[in-house]
Amino acid sequence: MKKNHSLSQILPVLFGFFVMGFCDVVGITASHVKEDLLGAYSPDFRDTLSNLIPVALFSMFLIFSIPTGMLMNKIGRKKTVLLSNIITVVAMFIPLIEYSFVMSLVAFALLGVANTILQVSLNPLLSNVVAGDKLTSSLTAGQFVKAISSFSAPFIAALAATQLNNWQYIFPIYAVITVFSTVWLMFTPIEEESIHNKMSTFGSALGILKDKTIFLLFLGIVFVVGVDVGMNTAAPKILMERCSLDSIQAGYGPSVYFALRTLGAFAGAIILAKFSSHKFFQLNIIVAVLALVILIFAYYKPFVFVLFGVIGDHVKKLGLNCIINNHAKFLLT
Repeated sequence: MKKNHSLSQILPVLFGFFVMGFCDVVGITASHVKEDLLGAYSPDFRDTLSNLIPVALFSMFLIFSIPTGMLMNKIGRKKTVLLSNIITVVAMFIPLIEYSFVMSLVAFALLGVANTILQVSLNPLLSNVVAGDKLTSSLTAGQFVKAISSFSAPFIAALAATQLNNWQYIFPIYAVITVFSTVWLMFTPIEEESIHNKMSTFGSALGILKDKTIFLLFLGIVFVVGVDVGMNTAAPKILMERCSLDSIQAGYGPSVYFALRTLGAFAGAIILAKFSSHKFFQLNIIVAVLALVILIFAYYKPFVFVLFGVIGDHVKKLGLNCIINNHAKFLLT
């Protein structure tokens, strides 16, 4: 049975979810890099090159997820989270040292490595400071914190551009926040539970996909995360091309998307406590798919923002998390 833990142990772990949300600045960055550094190329080639930035970030999830699980089993969850924060700080300073397309790719590849490590290790660390019957609500709170981070990114970028005359100052702001998170967690004593079912090889990790339920949940994760990544990257471009907005104004597109994710995270904690997570997830996915289809033909700015909000409703992701918790609790160990 888990011991009761104080709020002083829970808060620094939950704050780690705010750092986790930093990867969602990739959509804004891709738009700025396209505008600042790729003007000499044709429009289609500019799109192709700028899309390499989110590819550099999110491909790291594919490459480093399983190795991170293996590393975490050796050095512990807390040390793994701290390692991710150190890599995040390094990544945040690269665009300030040299703002070029190549170095932007390097910076976001590093941020992808850091975020992968953080996403793999933070949920299990949270399970060490929260009692079992409160874990689901705590994970929901963590996603709420992450959604706030994602939602605030366009406003921080706009503030940096207007008040500091350079949108790139969002990166040192993020670095300072990450250092604060690192120090706070470092000086927080956390007793980690021993891990009995260690993931020792790639084969043992991929072997869980032989279970039909786990495989379907895996496909659900691919869809939900794919929508998040796609909307984060495409929303500013849609607003710039269809609604004639500049890169700063277009950055508010992801903000609307993540604002509804934030509200969805809050509402989902209430809704999913009363309704079947399976049925509600299915309904939410149908609505999201319809909104994505309609978005293909939408050019009216207010309507485009509305569609961003409908697609961004975070209840579908929370519903999926609840299903995963019900069918695959061992993923948190």
